[in-house]
Amino acid sequence: MTGSDRTAWRVHKFGGSSVADAACFGRVAEILETSSDERLGVVLSACRGVTDALYQLVQLAESQQDGVRRALDALRARHATIAEALLDAKGAKLWLAAFDRDCHDLEGILNTVRLTRSASGAVRDLIVGFGEIWSTRLFRDYLAHRGRRHGAIEWVDAREVLVVEWGALGPAVQWEESRAKLAPRATAPGPRTLIITGFIASDRQGVQTTLGRNGSDFSASIFGALLDAAEIVIWTDVDGVLSADPRRVPDARVIDALSYSEAMELAYFGAKVIHPQTMAPAVGRGIPIWIRNTFAPAKAGTLICTTPRSDMPVKGITSIEQVALVNVEGAGMIGVPGTAHRLFGALREASISVILISQGSSEHSICCAVPGAQADRAMLAVREAFARELADGQIQSVDVDGDLAILAVVGDGMAGMPGVSAKVFNALGTSSVNVRAIAQGASERNISVVVNGRDATRALRAVHASFYLSPHTLSIGVIGPGTVGRVFLDQVAEQAARLRGLKLDLRVRGILTSKTMHLSEAGVPLGSWREALASHAQAADLARFVEHVRVDYLPHSVIIDCSASPDVAAHYRKWLAAGIHIVTPNKKANSGDLAYYRDLQAVRRATGAHYLYETTVGAGLPVVQTLRDLRDTGDVVTSIEGIFSGTLAYLFNVYDGTVPFSQIVADAKQRGYTEPDPRDDLSGTDVARKLIILGREMGLALELRDVRVESLVPAGLESGSIDDFMRRLPVEDAAMQARYAAAKARGRVLRYVGRLTADGEATVGIVEVDSRHAFANIALTDNIVRFATARYSANPLIVQGPGAGPEVTAGGVFADLLRLSAYLGARL
Repeated sequence: MTGSDRTAWRVHKFGGSSVADAACFGRVAEILETSSDERLGVVLSACRGVTDALYQLVQLAESQQDGVRRALDALRARHATIAEALLDAKGAKLWLAAFDRDCHDLEGILNTVRLTRSASGAVRDLIVGFGEIWSTRLFRDYLAHRGRRHGAIEWVDAREVLVVEWGALGPAVQWEESRAKLAPRATAPGPRTLIITGFIASDRQGVQTTLGRNGSDFSASIFGALLDAAEIVIWTDVDGVLSADPRRVPDARVIDALSYSEAMELAYFGAKVIHPQTMAPAVGRGIPIWIRNTFAPAKAGTLICTTPRSDMPVKGITSIEQVALVNVEGAGMIGVPGTAHRLFGALREASISVILISQGSSEHSICCAVPGAQADRAMLAVREAFARELADGQIQSVDVDGDLAILAVVGDGMAGMPGVSAKVFNALGTSSVNVRAIAQGASERNISVVVNGRDATRALRAVHASFYLSPHTLSIGVIGPGTVGRVFLDQVAEQAARLRGLKLDLRVRGILTSKTMHLSEAGVPLGSWREALASHAQAADLARFVEHVRVDYLPHSVIIDCSASPDVAAHYRKWLAAGIHIVTPNKKANSGDLAYYRDLQAVRRATGAHYLYETTVGAGLPVVQTLRDLRDTGDVVTSIEGIFSGTLAYLFNVYDGTVPFSQIVADAKQRGYTEPDPRDDLSGTDVARKLIILGREMGLALELRDVRVESLVPAGLESGSIDDFMRRLPVEDAAMQARYAAAKARGRVLRYVGRLTADGEATVGIVEVDSRHAFANIALTDNIVRFATARYSANPLIVQGPGAGPEVTAGGVFADLLRLSAYLGARL
């Protein structure tokens, strides 16, 4: 940071938080003592909270309330504690004697204010300026007492040096007079450290005044200019200028370098940067300004200068809240000169500040943003200005919409770079944020949009993420951490660090079981999600769970339903309508009522929410996507057939007639290859649901009742206990043995197959296939799907592989989640 010329002046400014207590004073001294620069100007604010306390003293006196003496005693006690910790007994006594003289003077002034019940501006400035006098005198004594700074250490009372005159635009520095008053100290030879009071100054009559709020920053900039400083360092309690408000965008990062113009734009829109007016003296002389952290001095901070070197085209995203939009609309405005002049003249006369202006090239309407508190006055002023046009119908309406916010994207690097605006609006669109108005200056340094106030945080987060200033964050809720859900969570945990390196933050903020749930603001620790769920469980509440997952400050919300519950699936429409994305292996929604399925697809298209369900057919196999690709590229699907059940694939692969079929089922149940109730597999309903899903993807209007299903559950055993079913299942062994023997005699094998044709014929049941057929030559639990199409007619397209099991199903759900992330802009 420091240049090669050690004899050039360098100005350091420390704010109230940097001199809050004795430890903070020590930290400031260490920063200065480690500097190799020989000539330092050190501007200090009052100790944290002291200026506010002094203003409060004025208010107490004006209102003739008791407590002035107590407040002065509290101020003395606080400063005495600091002084006694920093100085030796003699030094502390001398400093406190001067402090007590000031307090005596203050008490006299306040008594006068109490009697008159009013404090003039000059009196108020005199009272509130004591904070900087106390802090700088104490620090001068402390730095000298330490004896580690080479050269003279001198206290500079800015009231004796800095001359300003207040005008309509604030305090105007009288540069020639001020420079002349400072010259003896500025030009004195040898190493020097000037400890300078911030915030205060004098007018041309020698009357004390202040530089207003942010005055100490202004003081630093002024003294930097007066001393012809090589640089100015503003020390505060943050690491530098941040790309967004960290309270709303937790992943905000420190900006390495800003131009003066970028810093002014960000400051105007509410970013925690030094105020534009306070920068003016430094900007006028091209003096670099650093923003650094007193509490972390090793960090580089942010450089503000004329031509910064930075690889970041967008420097920050910030906002102004509580804004109202004034809109004037009418055909009579088209081609009429002076309309804008009258609009803004009316607002000027009403002392209303215009924050943003937007007008279409048709001139049919013009709108501007004003502070929300001034909205009613603005509407009244504009209606009065255009009363005749409103009465004559030349202007149709003057409307004001409140509770809005302005989002600003700032960066010099945006100039001439195509696609920046597209990225902003794409991020807002995918986050379901509606844009009310747009403005961009010709410099292309700032893109501003007006959005609903309730969407402001989500908009900030989404746009911030789109420019890689923070990760793409998905707020995720997982329903059903059972067979598939638990494996899915473990898989995400294994890959989380790698994905964060790709700027993707899959933040699981809630886990819901049928009876309990765990909600976390920051995200469930995936490495120990089981323990977190067990130790922080609360009663399951689906509505509250979804409300928690869908929060405004995270741009994208996702529900991952790993249950098989029709009750959960019944909520999909409402979630999609709210802009919540859904990833699921649950087949109930897509194979249930056709009208509900069509409604889901319509809502999905209307809201832009994504609904991914690849794993509803074939687990992790790309069955649904393959079908979509065929149809989207113009191929005509004539039929689909396949073995869609890993359980039934296993049963008929193993069954060779030597062991009864019922015994094969019992063995598969014991190995965990079937559902807890094998009837769920043997009924064929699960296969029928998968056919329905594929048929609807083909555009067929199929209901579950349209599928002809051959159930392997013997008649009369559809209900009753599982044990009773298993005990009575052998009644069908002889019939199955006979079918197997007949097929074998013809050189065929038995397989349980689902078939679907383009005309809507759907069947599920046992079929005989040639021993050389693809269906006859699969691994034990494989699924295999055969697509016959116009392109793949002589040699149908086959998708084959494990179609069941928690690992492959969870992997398919994970793949759908990553696919969703890519749709939302993540670069994987």
